[in-house]
Amino acid sequence: MGIEAPQALNTAAQARATWRDYVTLTKPRVISLLLLTTLGAMLIAGDHIPPLSTIVLTLIGGYLAAGGAGALNCYFDRDIDGVMSRTSRRPLPAHRIEPGQALIFGLVLSGLSFVILWLGANLLAAALAMLGIVYYVGLYTNWLKRTSTQNIVIGGGAGAIPPLVGWAAATGTLSPAAFLLFAIIFYWTPPHFWALALVRRQDYARAGVPMLPVVYGEHLTRVQIVLYSVLMLILTLLLSITGFMGAIYTAAALALGGLFLYYALRLLRSPSIPTTWRLYKYSLLYLALLFVAMVVDRAILR
Repeated sequence: MGIEAPQALNTAAQARATWRDYVTLTKPRVISLLLLTTLGAMLIAGDHIPPLSTIVLTLIGGYLAAGGAGALNCYFDRDIDGVMSRTSRRPLPAHRIEPGQALIFGLVLSGLSFVILWLGANLLAAALAMLGIVYYVGLYTNWLKRTSTQNIVIGGGAGAIPPLVGWAAATGTLSPAAFLLFAIIFYWTPPHFWALALVRRQDYARAGVPMLPVVYGEHLTRVQIVLYSVLMLILTLLLSITGFMGAIYTAAALALGGLFLYYALRLLRSPSIPTTWRLYKYSLLYLALLFVAMVVDRAILR
């Protein structure tokens, strides 16, 4: 009894670790922001808030879609992840999960997401989520990431699809405003990710990933961050110019976007690791607050 009890405890601990490892494959920190943009789009898309059941099932399906894509990304990128210090402790390079298990896990989650979104929302939402998975895994992970400095520019479209999923789930269609949400996130992604790439430049160089700062240097990357920040700010204001958003959103977009541009310019003029981290962390807060402002504005308009 005295020997078996510790063995049982050790087995249970291993089971818990395995469960955590599978959750890690889904990249939950990334998914939280994707789900926020999905929910925000659902709440502003129509004249009425969708039924709670539709919202809940869409978010579950969205998590499964993003989680499945994340697991498949971990499967295909396991060689790169093993070289980079930032990702070397992930379950696959650390050999806590076998590659085949991660592949099956990602495929199962992706399939479940399609079914749940189709039944819980509609076929358009399910098809868009599947497009996002194919875009992220096929176009970005297996091609652009390893071959082009435009990897995060073009590949960033995958992360811009969740608002389209939310919009489609709420209305059954897509409107010009929905594509503006897509464009905002599309142009937000490069300055957000390039900030991280500047900090992790040596990691990407070691892994042979042609990120912009690795191939063209840090100064050009900082210039591009400023340019994309300007374009992003302009796109956020188009929601107001077209009359879809009101004064509350406009004020928030100007304030949030102005601060984003300030951080980008500061990084260009006074480059440093702390300044780069500050922009990266603010970019996460920026996108979340921007979508919250959309919801508040539309709630008052309603």
